[in-house]
Amino acid sequence: MQSAAQIQAFFDEATNTVTYLVADPATRQAAVIDPVLDYDHRSGKVSTTSADQVLAAAATQALDIAWILETHAHADHLSAAPYLKARTGAQVAIGEHIRDVQTIFRPVFNLDDVSGDGSEFDRLLRDGETLTIGDLKVDVLHTPGHTPACVSYRIGDAVFVGDTLFMPDYGTARADFPGGSAQTLYQSIQKLLALPTETRLFMCHDYKAPGRDRYAWESTVAEERARNVHVHEGVSADEFVAMRQRRDATLAAPTLLLPSIQVNIRAGRWPEAESNGVRYLKIPMRTPA
Repeated sequence: MQSAAQIQAFFDEATNTVTYLVADPATRQAAVIDPVLDYDHRSGKVSTTSADQVLAAAATQALDIAWILETHAHADHLSAAPYLKARTGAQVAIGEHIRDVQTIFRPVFNLDDVSGDGSEFDRLLRDGETLTIGDLKVDVLHTPGHTPACVSYRIGDAVFVGDTLFMPDYGTARADFPGGSAQTLYQSIQKLLALPTETRLFMCHDYKAPGRDRYAWESTVAEERARNVHVHEGVSADEFVAMRQRRDATLAAPTLLLPSIQVNIRAGRWPEAESNGVRYLKIPMRTPA
C-alpha cells in the first residue's frame, strides 16, 4: 500500500489561487500543482516571490520536484511553470485537450507561434492515464466544463480539482469562457462526487463565501454532496445549468484574463522579445463599427 501524500498549500491572496506541493515521503519526490507567477497588471512587473516560497519549502524538506502539473490553462493568474522547470528540471504536464484551448484562443490573440498541438508542454495527459511521484500514483481525471482541457489529479485519498468545485459554501466554477459548458461541468462534478465520501478535495481557488472570514481550500466528497450551494444532492442537471448560466451572465471578466490566457496556453512562456528587447502582451480591442 502506498504511503499517504504529503501536501502543503500556498495561498496567493492577490489571485485567490492555491498552489500545492505534493510529495512522496518515502522517496522525497514531489510535484507542484498550479504554480503562480506574480504579475502586476498595472505596471507589467513580474516577480517570482510565490514560486520561490514553494522552492524554499522543497529545499528545506529535501524534496526533488519532478512534475509541474497544471489543472488547466488558467484565466486568473499566470503560470510559474517555466521558472520552476528551469530550476528543477521538472516536466510540465496538462490535459491533452489543451489543444482545443489553443485552437480557440490562438486566433483571438493572433498568436502565430502557438502550436495548436500542445507541444509547448512536456506531456499531455489523457483521461484515465497514470503517472507517478516517487511511489505515489497519480490518476488523471478529465473534468471539463470550466474549460475543455480541465483535469483533476487523484493521489491516494486526495483529489486536486482545479476549477470545477469550490468550497461547499461558495459553489462551483463559471462555465462561460469560450469552450466552456455548464452541462459538461455538471457531468464532471458528478464524476468527482461519485468518488468515496471520505475523499479529500483540494480547491484551486477560494474567495471567502459570505459569512466566512477566513480562506479555505479543503473539503470532502461528503461535504460537497451535502452542502455545496450549487450542486448538492437533489440538484438536477437542468437546475444546475439554468443557475450557472444566470450567474455567469452577471460575472465580470477576471482581471488577468487577457495576459493569463495568452501566456498559459504557451505553457507559461512569454512572447518572444521584439527588436527593442522588450516582451509585449496583446489586448484585443472591441471598437465600435
